[in-house]
This record gives sequence, C-alpha cells and structure tokens, in this order.
Amino acid sequence: MRNAPFLLFVWSMLFTAGSSADSLEGKDIEVQVNMVGENIVIDLNFAVAATRQEVWEVLTDFDGMAGFVSNLEESKVVSVSSKDKFTIFQRGAAIYGPVSFPFESIREVRLVPHRKIATHLVSGNMRKLEGITHLTDEGGQTRVVHRTDAIPKDWIPEAVGKIFVKHEMREQFNEMRNEIIKRKRARLKETDVREKR
Repeated sequence: MRNAPFLLFVWSMLFTAGSSADSLEGKDIEVQVNMVGENIVIDLNFAVAATRQEVWEVLTDFDGMAGFVSNLEESKVVSVSSKDKFTIFQRGAAIYGPVSFPFESIREVRLVPHRKIATHLVSGNMRKLEGITHLTDEGGQTRVVHRTDAIPKDWIPEAVGKIFVKHEMREQFNEMRNEIIKRKRARLKETDVREKR
C-alpha cells in the first residue's frame, strides 16, 4: 500500500495524543474490539435505568440523533418502506485527539419494536457496515447489547485502531444513554408538576 507509511504516522499521532483525550464518563460501558484481517467486530453492552420503550425512543430517533450524538453532523430518515423498515442517511466525523475521520453512510434499518434494531450498509465510505442491537429487561433496567461488523476502506493498524474504535463507540452510546436519562427525568418532572396541580 503506497500510503501505508503516512497512515502509520497519522495513527501513531492519534495513539499518543488521543490516549489523554478519553473521558471517564461512560467507562462502565463494556466495549470489545476484535480485528481479524480487514474485518472489525465490535461488541458493546451496558445497562440503563429506563424501560425498553424509553431506550427504544432514543436509539431509533434517527431524525433527531444529530442533536445528542456529537460526532453526527446530519442524521435523517430518507425513505420509508414500512413502519418497521426504512432507510437513513448519516454524516459526521469521528474525532480523537488531533485527527478527524469523516464518515457518511446510507443504511437500511429493520426494527422488531422494543427488542431489536438491525442496520445494513447500502452505500457510504465503508466497504461493510452491519449493526444489530438487542434490548432486554433486567431487573428494573434495560440491557443494551450491540454488535457492529465493519470493513473500512482504509487500512487501520490493529493496536491503535482498537483504542480509537473503543473510544468512539463508548462515547456514542454514552451520549445516547445520557439522552435516555435526560428524557426520562423530563417526563417524570412533567408528571410530578401535573400531579401537584
């Protein structure tokens, strides 16, 4: 690969500068990254003190997602086949330390309401991008279990690639979890105000 030395330099910069950019927030979100050849498999799970419906409303809010996920510049539903199958467009940039990686995708989304969200890449700047998210009840909380299976267009060194991907996935899902809690608190406050009238 002609540009491999340059990419290695960029990734080494990312590794040294990005390691200090991690936030302690969201460290309880478990993220495992396995890189086999070109393929990157990400497994993530966490619990949130909310119902499956409350979690679902945020994870499927594709038209509003750019408002609470910081690496998204644009997110919208572009076509609807049925209430449980539609196509979304998302554009943004993953930023870690001094380096920015723009991304863009059109994905098909299939839903099993309040239980499963599956996405499949139609087009974009990845060669492969498949995602599946399961929601289960867990003692007054909802457990979110997510897997992404991806092949990027550009080569990524394994050691620093894992650090970058873990950071991005943890940050993205932590922001979604924060939105779930924010909306739940707003509803509880609204209910409390109505009951006091």
